[in-house]
Parts: sequence; C-alpha cells; structure tokens
Amino acid sequence: MITSTIAATAYDRARDAVAPAQGLPQGVTAAASDFAKVMEQVDVAASGAMTGKSDTHELVQSIAQAEIALETVVAIRDKVVEAYQEILRMPV
Repeated sequence: MITSTIAATAYDRARDAVAPAQGLPQGVTAAASDFAKVMEQVDVAASGAMTGKSDTHELVQSIAQAEIALETVVAIRDKVVEAYQEILRMPV
C-alpha cells in the first residue's frame, strides 16, 4: 500500500533526476533553471494550500503558469527530436 510518506520520499528522489544538467550552453541552463523555479513555486503553492497557509487563488495562478511552462518545454523538446530525426535521415 502506498502511503503519503512513501509518495513524498519518491517525489523527493525524483526531483534530483529532473534538475538541470551541468555543462550545457548558458541559454539552455538558464531556461532549465527558470523551468525548475516555476515547478518549485507550484510545489510551494500546493503545499501551502494543503496546509492552509496560502490562498487558493495563488495555487490556481501558479498551476496555470506551470502549465504554460510545461507546454513550452514539450514544444521545444518536440522540435529538438524532429531536428535530430531529420539529421539522421540525411545521406552521408
């Protein structure tokens, strides 16, 4: 059975896996850091809403920002994969 403690521990371990990698170009690192900050703000707002320490409006606003950020990251990822596949199709 999954308990809240097990779920929180698994979530905490997964956060390290999605941290921005080292050695990437400056623009990519900055974008990844900004994305991580947006996701961290959602975590803080969600935790605050669950404990009653923050406003529900703040939670909804942070979720909307996170959704936009995630859609942007997914669109960029799709373009990178598409470009990589196009390079693979090039004759040598």
